[in-house]
Amino acid sequence: MADYRFLTTWVLDAPLDPVWEAIHDVARWPEWWRGVESVEELGQDTYRHVWRSVVPYPVRFEVHVTRVEKPRLIEATATGELAGEGRWRLWDGSPTVVTYEWNVHTTRRWMNLAAVIARPVFEWNHHAVMRNGGEGLAERLGATLLARS
Repeated sequence: MADYRFLTTWVLDAPLDPVWEAIHDVARWPEWWRGVESVEELGQDTYRHVWRSVVPYPVRFEVHVTRVEKPRLIEATATGELAGEGRWRLWDGSPTVVTYEWNVHTTRRWMNLAAVIARPVFEWNHHAVMRNGGEGLAERLGATLLARS
């Protein structure tokens, strides 16, 4: 099993409420987040995701939202080709700061075997997807992405 721990930060010159609404509306992510091929709502607070970025392989997993504290926090668990936990945190201010923690492991045998040599590619791909998300969110809101990491 290959474990990955990521922390992404976006700083947007947009008010908190529209940032929250866009992130909370998971089913609409494919409209503005390049790399999110599809999000299908399976039931209350459960979604099937298909993501594809620079690495041409689609990654499929399900996410179940376990905690929501509007407009500050969303926590979820993932199962499927990626399994683990994710956490969105938002801070109000001028500008709005968003962080995303994604602590997962791969479950496919080939991904685990490939991680020995391909880990840097998988990590780079994750960062590319998240960069696309920050840029897409800023464009969606008519805002500027002031910083990202």
